[in-house]
Amino acid sequence: MTGLHCGSCAASASPLDWRCRACGSPLELELPPADPATFADGSSSGVWRYRGWLPPVDPVALGEPQTALVEIQPGDGAVLAKLEGGLPTGSFKDRGTTVIVSWLLARGAREIVVDSSGNAGASFAAYAARAGLSLRLFVPTDASPGKLLQARAHGAIVVAVPGPRSAAGETARRSLEGAGPGVAYGSHLWQPVFLAGTATFAYEVFEQLGGRVPEAVVAPLGGGTLLLGAHLGFTRLRAAGLIDRIPRLIGVQSDACAPLARAFRAGAADADAVTPGPTIAEGIRIDRPPRSRQILAAIRETGGDIVAVTDDEIRVSVRVLLAQGIYVEPTSAAAHAGLAQSTVGGGPGTVVVAMTGHGLKASGPIGEILDA
Repeated sequence: MTGLHCGSCAASASPLDWRCRACGSPLELELPPADPATFADGSSSGVWRYRGWLPPVDPVALGEPQTALVEIQPGDGAVLAKLEGGLPTGSFKDRGTTVIVSWLLARGAREIVVDSSGNAGASFAAYAARAGLSLRLFVPTDASPGKLLQARAHGAIVVAVPGPRSAAGETARRSLEGAGPGVAYGSHLWQPVFLAGTATFAYEVFEQLGGRVPEAVVAPLGGGTLLLGAHLGFTRLRAAGLIDRIPRLIGVQSDACAPLARAFRAGAADADAVTPGPTIAEGIRIDRPPRSRQILAAIRETGGDIVAVTDDEIRVSVRVLLAQGIYVEPTSAAAHAGLAQSTVGGGPGTVVVAMTGHGLKASGPIGEILDA
């Protein structure tokens, strides 16, 4: 039986809960056993190929494909970019959204409340529309106009909230007070079911590398839902006996908003909130993710690293990637910029870099980089 429980006090939770009612901590999802016999459906590809390792639900899907894995240095083979912009709404968020919307629909949700700075909101809007659900999206006033247009185009009710990204989250959660049955909070920062979806990133990498794992996975780090999902996925592959080690996980933050990098360097078990500064890497501008303790523990467990990069370093990486035909938003390019600073730079073995969002998500900032 797949269900939810608290990761801190072990209290059980109801299907539409988003945090522990007893202690307020993030919840964890109980998944089917990691049985190699049920790992992949040979008749399909993409996210739902791994349906046997996902929560047992009827998929609300948009044909999520396996995303491309391409060399960043052609002919080198050591650094590979995983192009998550190939998913239906143009970002890795679709991995988690297709699963969480399927879960919420199966458990009686009729309206979803979400807060987002852009990509998650656009993704939830598309999948909510697909499922016939209403969506209320709370966003900071400086959120990307293009991503908000994408959400509105799918019928989302968009509510702009003054202040930082955290203010949008607080307002969204307050809106749940007194809400009737069937109203669910779908925040990817809190919902553990979302991580079951992003775990498919690891499953795809494993299969694309011919049944092995890379030395390291590098990803932009804001809320941590991709790296935590990857950690979950590789952990389950190891539990199934399909691999014998978990790759080192490397998170890359903007130096304008780097609570996790600061905590990692200080040896702290948890992160303190910071005041976010302006950055072109808007997708990782989160003052303190709810699962910060879990993120730090997972990265340390793998012998990984968390680094911070400047906007100028991100701009250089955007240009390097564009020159190789890779068109990604600046938030994605931050991961590439982090290669030079992290302890995997120049090391042996294959490194997979998560390119989390398509460049069409950020035409304005990319145009400014080219015109500078």
